[in-house]
Amino acid sequence: MKPELYDQPDADVAWCPGCGNFGILRALKLALSDLEIEPEKLVLVSGIGQAGKLPHYLKSNVFNGLHGRSLSPATGIRASNPGLTVVDVSGDGCMYGEGGNHFLHTIRRNVDLTNLVHNNMVYGLTKGQASPTSQRDFRTPLQVEGVFEEPFNPLSVAIALGAGFVARAFAGDVDKTREIIKQAILHRGYALVDIFQPCVTFNRVNTYQWFQENSYYLEDHNPRDRVEAFQRATETMPYPLGVFYQNPDKATFEENLSIYQEDDRPLYQRKVNREAVHRLIQSKKKI
Repeated sequence: MKPELYDQPDADVAWCPGCGNFGILRALKLALSDLEIEPEKLVLVSGIGQAGKLPHYLKSNVFNGLHGRSLSPATGIRASNPGLTVVDVSGDGCMYGEGGNHFLHTIRRNVDLTNLVHNNMVYGLTKGQASPTSQRDFRTPLQVEGVFEEPFNPLSVAIALGAGFVARAFAGDVDKTREIIKQAILHRGYALVDIFQPCVTFNRVNTYQWFQENSYYLEDHNPRDRVEAFQRATETMPYPLGVFYQNPDKATFEENLSIYQEDDRPLYQRKVNREAVHRLIQSKKKI
């Protein structure tokens, strides 16, 4: 398939010129094209923020939800129709801040979806406040004396919780990001891809040049070794990029649902056994 298949020709792109989100959008289109995923079989789910606008610029099914709450509808969509490819797109503030609780428990459930997080280390929609991943001493109009908290490390948290696929990419390297996204989509189970994405308007510290000078790609790394993966995920300055951890043997959320043990059709295609439902309700009332 050609990546142009996913274009929205009438979309009014609201990102700033030079925004790192353009690289992520391009990498995602290329990955979907390589995997020949048809737009009608794809669902993009997002929250609020500049990252949350990405699904509006790509031809597919879209669910745009509340700030920090995108993983909940993404879970429901994937569980109700296992034939769909579900990609959740969010930013570091939306996913790791407001949505931190949903982030943790989606990992635990191992829902079969791909979670792309645009990590620009700042709130890019609400005028440049510090985000959960902002570095210490980073100054903003609100944090005038600089950030004093330790930055949230999504990779080490995901690995500690047993996420099946954990990776980091850089929006300035479209080709490598494309390949990492493809691996994430092909993974059976929850897949996190944290993507360094420069914000050219509100973050003049973590620029394209800064990310290039302070990152490198993992080599001679065994992604099946969870202990080693956790250790590499804690490294900073420079930050490793690539696939940190992968465990394809973990049962998914959908596989653990009894409704799919004998029938893997989407829920809307099944006939409702009203008598069985009534008996189930009555049995619950007696407890």
